[in-house]
Amino acid sequence: MIPLYVKGLFLILGLMTTLWVVSVILKNVSIVDMFWGMGFVMVNIFYFFNTEPTPVKLILLIMVAIWGLRLSFYLAWRNLGKPEDFRYQEFRKKYGEKNYWWISFFQTFLLQGILMGIISLPLLGVNMYSTSKSLNLLDYLGIMVWIIGIVFEAGGDMQLARFKKNKSNKGKVLDTGFWHYTRHPNYFGDSAVWWGFGLLCLSAGSIWLVAGSVIMTILIIKVSGVALLEKSLKDQKPEYTSYILKTNSFIPWFPKNKL
Repeated sequence: MIPLYVKGLFLILGLMTTLWVVSVILKNVSIVDMFWGMGFVMVNIFYFFNTEPTPVKLILLIMVAIWGLRLSFYLAWRNLGKPEDFRYQEFRKKYGEKNYWWISFFQTFLLQGILMGIISLPLLGVNMYSTSKSLNLLDYLGIMVWIIGIVFEAGGDMQLARFKKNKSNKGKVLDTGFWHYTRHPNYFGDSAVWWGFGLLCLSAGSIWLVAGSVIMTILIIKVSGVALLEKSLKDQKPEYTSYILKTNSFIPWFPKNKL
């Protein structure tokens, strides 16, 4: 297992280094976000073709491809032609243009590559340990959780894009559709997708490699997703406080009565 994982990690880091070179030429670190989903697709393809195929591995190949390609194309559609993300612009000011080109490699590209290697552990687990020629109950549960996740993630992104397209909604809070049941349907969906992969990993007989799904969920809720976005939305949108009172932060549920 370890030799395959090391090769997969080197593949990821090689791709991230290439992407970094492109970002230096374009002077735009934001392109790293568009590659996030695609990176998992590529490393999973590598795992798949370096192990003996099984039905579950083929299903996982399709699931990861749908999730990763959709995410990358969505982020490309949302960001291409626009200025570099404000986060990276702030870093450029902080470190200076003469230094940020090389700092960005360690701060962003290398870090995301390492995270990608860790989070992709459930994909490694399925490809390494799945040997059955048929699906069991846990496999079907994993597929069902993944379907719920991709519907919430893609549906939430689509509804938000449509909401933002209407200029009259500027400063308002989206509280219809999936956003009626959770303040972050796309983040919930992303987490559910990875727990779908995690359940397939458990079904294959690997327990500790599910750590990738756990880490992904922690990052989404506590680090780069929900926590970070909630902080900014409270300041930007006055209506968001009342939205918080009635709508679950993460797991979808029926709205509560306002206090």
